[in-house]
Amino acid sequence: MAVQLRRPILVGGIALSFGLWMLPTVHQSVAEWGEVGLLGAIALGTGVWLFNQGGSRLVELSPPSSPLDRGTVERAIQEAESAIARLETEVENPYISTSLRQQVCQLTAQLERQNLELLITGGKGVGKSRLVQVLESKGLSEQFPTVSLQETTALYAGDRTQDLSPNLDLILFVITSDLTDSEFQLLHHLKSLNQRILLIFNKQDQYLPPERVIVLQQLRQRLVQLLPPEDIVAIAASPTPVKVRQHQSDGSVKEWLEEQPADVTALTQRLNLILTQDAQQLIWGTTLRSALSLKAEVKTALNQARRDRALPLIEQYQWITAATAFANPVPALDLLATAAISSQLVIELAGIYQQKFSLSQAQSATKTLSSLMVKLGLVELSTQTIGSILKSNAFTYIAGGAVQGVSAAYLTRLAGLSLIEYFQEQEITQQTATDQPLNLERLKEKLQTVFQQNQRMGFLAGFVQQAVRRLRLNSAQPEPTPLF
Repeated sequence: MAVQLRRPILVGGIALSFGLWMLPTVHQSVAEWGEVGLLGAIALGTGVWLFNQGGSRLVELSPPSSPLDRGTVERAIQEAESAIARLETEVENPYISTSLRQQVCQLTAQLERQNLELLITGGKGVGKSRLVQVLESKGLSEQFPTVSLQETTALYAGDRTQDLSPNLDLILFVITSDLTDSEFQLLHHLKSLNQRILLIFNKQDQYLPPERVIVLQQLRQRLVQLLPPEDIVAIAASPTPVKVRQHQSDGSVKEWLEEQPADVTALTQRLNLILTQDAQQLIWGTTLRSALSLKAEVKTALNQARRDRALPLIEQYQWITAATAFANPVPALDLLATAAISSQLVIELAGIYQQKFSLSQAQSATKTLSSLMVKLGLVELSTQTIGSILKSNAFTYIAGGAVQGVSAAYLTRLAGLSLIEYFQEQEITQQTATDQPLNLERLKEKLQTVFQQNQRMGFLAGFVQQAVRRLRLNSAQPEPTPLF
């Protein structure tokens, strides 16, 4: 596959590699000036490449910090609009563009609305329906006519947690005992989205008075980093009937169950205060979550479009790496050429994801990925697996070179896919070369995940066959004519 001259690092590195190979004193010269020559070629090529790159607009996708005000929410809406503009510059799809623009207009309109959406949710059998009835009987709708109250089905159905819409102003999260781990994780997730929550400890009447106090204290202590104590209340929406025993004048005893009134005073007092004083904050919070949700939707579409451009690039580089490693008989020269290829791949992938890398960053990323692959045992494991696949098929005529070539292609693919996964997580685009280091732990996690996804024997066998076919084509050259 032809390589265009707009990739000076790649061209310079491969040219340097083969130039060194042809020198009579290759074994002495590689160690002596190989590093200097490679770095010089990379530096020269990168300087030209960076000089010719144009600027691009910043798209901020990170959630603003609280406390909220109207300006913060308006900036989030503007960021969503900027993200849409970025998408429009990279993806030509009028239908998607129109739909997203309409959502932005709806966000602006949300800032002026007056109605509030309240949701009662929780696990199975916690008393959600009864609580709705009690609150309605207490005149919630009459006191706050702009408030609508609804409930969800059981929050946890089997192994799946029901998704909650971001367009909810206040969630009344009902439990009947101490929190389960699933409930705690969901609360943590909702608070990370700046969702306002009231945690309601229902059915407190089923506990003895001292036990009620203990459970409520435990809840407030455990959630001290998530919810203020006043947003955790104890109620009894449907108290257990009390057995009444009455002694009659004739000496007989009459017994019956007497219904008890609902005890939701703590909840209604807290609701009245929130709906009276914090209604605007609730609307701003909901609008902010909707804006972040829209940005996430745009980012997903943008990442998919960029991935569609990045995958053919990775495939191109993996075969260039395979051919270079297969053709060069000296292992040191393989390292020179593949280092140049990897550096160029890093820069081009970073460019696709609007994460401009400096020369030092590209080199650091290449060294980091190589080091991680060695430390994680991916190089050895991949080479052994690929070698066994080659031996089990009719590929042994180029077994030595094929193992090097196919392994180099496979590892290049892993590196490229890991960078894609890493770049897709970045919320703030870097428009100029900076010294910001890679998050090594996150990159390591991505590399491990990508390796696990690409180590299936069926995939590897197909990859090896495809690589060998390409190596055969590259090696299919006429035999030299003997001199004697």
